[in-house]
Amino acid sequence: MIPVPSFNGARVGVLGLGKSGFAAARALAAGGAEVMAWDDDPAARARAAAAGVPIADLAGAADRIAALILSPGIPHTHPAPHPIVAKARAAGVDVLGDVELLARTQRAAGYVGITGTNGKSTTTALIGHILAEAGRKAAVGGNLGTPALALEALGAGGTYVLELSSYQLELTSSLAFDVAVLLNITPDHLDRHGGMDGYIAAKMRIFRGQSAPQAAIVGSDDATCRRAQGELERGAARTIVPISAQGRVAGGVYVAGGRLVDETDGAARPVLEMAGLGRLPGIHNAQNIAAAYAAVRQLGVPASLAAAAIASFPGLAHRQELVATIDGVRYVNDSKATNADAAAKALACYEAVYWIAGGMAKAGGIASLRPYFPRIRHAYLIGAAAADFADTLGSAVPHSRCGELAAAVSAARAAATRERRTGAVVLLSPACASFDQFVNFEARGEAFRALVTALPGERA
Repeated sequence: MIPVPSFNGARVGVLGLGKSGFAAARALAAGGAEVMAWDDDPAARARAAAAGVPIADLAGAADRIAALILSPGIPHTHPAPHPIVAKARAAGVDVLGDVELLARTQRAAGYVGITGTNGKSTTTALIGHILAEAGRKAAVGGNLGTPALALEALGAGGTYVLELSSYQLELTSSLAFDVAVLLNITPDHLDRHGGMDGYIAAKMRIFRGQSAPQAAIVGSDDATCRRAQGELERGAARTIVPISAQGRVAGGVYVAGGRLVDETDGAARPVLEMAGLGRLPGIHNAQNIAAAYAAVRQLGVPASLAAAAIASFPGLAHRQELVATIDGVRYVNDSKATNADAAAKALACYEAVYWIAGGMAKAGGIASLRPYFPRIRHAYLIGAAAADFADTLGSAVPHSRCGELAAAVSAARAAATRERRTGAVVLLSPACASFDQFVNFEARGEAFRALVTALPGERA
């Protein structure tokens, strides 16, 4: 935990007591603040109170605090601000996030920020892995795993590698990243940002305040990010490195001819053979690899060391995680695929897919996945979206409404084992949020892993 002394002696509200809010409340109290913490969920309040966090209903005190620290999942603009947020803002109270508190507390440290609709967790973990292999002092967290204020204090010479959601970026105002990574932008969370323009604006905040020699790493494989690169080139001086998984980008880092190529020094230099990176399959991971490599090169990690570290990356749980190979069938946990675009990236990697999908659907459902329907041998549908997904699949894909994950795993195993297709994969890639049946995507992935682990059969 990192104590936050900047509010020593002041009264500070904390709204939302999930992982980040709980860590913020403890860090503020350790720094001498008078903490008033609240969550609309009585169970969350009880857990925090049992751990010694002071609980107080902020509804009557939001205009009498020095700052309001807001958990990123709580609306503060669209579709409507939480009443406590609205009251605080009306009184001129600063509304901040935990990443902003980290930046104000650990000013001497370096910062790498990673955002994008998809791929940011793998890219964040991969950057952290490379820095560790290079012997650098680094801490990895933010939207990925460990909350910002639960990381260790690094000080000068250390680097925080932070995955950042659009929600977190909106609550971070003073941090200018030494290296800022924007991977891609496709529609997501539009209700929280008032539409696509608001979502893009939130993502672009990752570059806020940058100046030379700070660096912007920008994906070039979607039109929105290409426009973002143009805006950056017309703005403040900074190093801009385009990256691509689809071919050459001048002066950038890209994948072409099965190789990772570094052209940042003017000459195209192959640095890594992509074949054999089994823990990072697919074109989407090629983009993640290019981004991570470009980021660490800007931090001074030698090219050869970066390439070797990428090759040794063990992979990330719930992101195309190979759980087991049983009787020749691979079982892949891609529970982190909470929208259709993420599921598309997984479906594109395999030729004979027994697909487990469903949960709480995002806007647009799975209509965009039609190009991948020929890869799907059978779909096993779970959760609230099952009926809508069945309608979309129609006669194009054989499908079963299984209801729950255990039934889907059992049915998928039976079919995959019976048909014995070359390259058969039972793929949990839900294209949905998990909240109808699981507390989060991690719990959904852990449930899948447990079900697969319990299956009989010969393991490879």
